[in-house]
Amino acid sequence: MASPHYLPPLRQVAVCGGTHGNEMSGVYLAKHWLRDPSELQRSTFHATVFMSNPRAVEKCVRYIGRDLNRMFTADILNSKGSDADVYEVQRAQEINQIFGPKGSCQAYDFMFDLHNTTANMGSCLIVKSEHSLLPMHMCSYIQKHYTVSPCPIFVYLLPGEESNGVALELGPQPQGVVRADLLAQMRSIVACGLDFIELFNKGTLFPAFEIEAYKLVGRMDYPRYPDGEISAVIHPNLQDKDFQPLKPGDPIFQTLSGDDILYEGDDITYPVFINEAAYYEKKCAFIMTEKHTSSQPALQREL
Repeated sequence: MASPHYLPPLRQVAVCGGTHGNEMSGVYLAKHWLRDPSELQRSTFHATVFMSNPRAVEKCVRYIGRDLNRMFTADILNSKGSDADVYEVQRAQEINQIFGPKGSCQAYDFMFDLHNTTANMGSCLIVKSEHSLLPMHMCSYIQKHYTVSPCPIFVYLLPGEESNGVALELGPQPQGVVRADLLAQMRSIVACGLDFIELFNKGTLFPAFEIEAYKLVGRMDYPRYPDGEISAVIHPNLQDKDFQPLKPGDPIFQTLSGDDILYEGDDITYPVFINEAAYYEKKCAFIMTEKHTSSQPALQREL
């Protein structure tokens, strides 16, 4: 049997809500934990709570100038030009100084980023790479120990970004609305992730395993008129079918005249973020993924 992969213990963990100011489970949990963070603390590490985009939270909007979730690339974090006047650029740079700088020895060891989606994503766990060993082990632990709902894994690496963390994407939940059931689910999943870190820090050996994840392969825009206006909407047969197989020839859009538009891809895909409200401006009707199984080696804390 192969020997475990050893990693150093985690000492500083960040839990952030309000990266998008109208995704209310994370906003309300962060507000609660800023008043009383006791339930986040464990014996082997310290958890710090913060509100990522307080101005957007105050106005209950996704962002003020630009999407904060896209501001953590090296180019933007080091920007000193005209972009530096944008609030979310300034905020990203502030966050990088507080919890980083990214890649430095004083950077926080792990981050939970709390999100909601209007799509039917369930309790989705997002990691940057299937080669991110500790996040993948955490996802496996959550899948085994959090049994209220399935927790599919979405591998979503934005260009120029790397981080050691897990994002939670729970839905469907309308923007600007808090739902007690999804808030409770998010709270329990964060607790489960923190329990995993505690066990890891105490020297628990996590065995090797195989795990299924959904990897981004492309994006599908809405059909459009020549002037750029959307000419068809998500087909009723596709609505709310996140993580379910979409086969060539299946209907994906329906025009306002009632005509079906079919999926013309060559392979089965697994759409996610179907009809996400925030993605209309990004010209994305849904994200296409492929289902992939990876092997993860055993993991243990460095002795």
